[in-house]
Amino acid sequence: MEQATKLVESITRGIQEKKGQQIVVADLNNIEGAICRYFVICQGNSPAQVEAITESIGDYARKELGEKPTTVAGLENAQWVAMDYGDVLVHVFLPDVRSFYDLEHLWEDADLTVLEDEV
Repeated sequence: MEQATKLVESITRGIQEKKGQQIVVADLNNIEGAICRYFVICQGNSPAQVEAITESIGDYARKELGEKPTTVAGLENAQWVAMDYGDVLVHVFLPDVRSFYDLEHLWEDADLTVLEDEV
């Protein structure tokens, strides 16, 4: 399995570990000019949970694959945190911020995979 796909799986495990919700993986591989290969989008219910999800994603990617993000932005207010892993961009939102920016629909041609929330 290719590295970007393994990274997406590791990231989703990190999100699920901290009970992140409404995980969507946008596959941009077939979109010409896309800025990355995958978007992973999820949400937490509070700034503290957004922070915990972000930390968990970093831990999983580092421990499982030796991957570290080149950039992490948004931790200062933890309403929208973006993590850049090169081929994979991760966005962790608060629900109202997520619905405002509606990133899933920016890439209408992408193949979207919606993961079930873990209970």
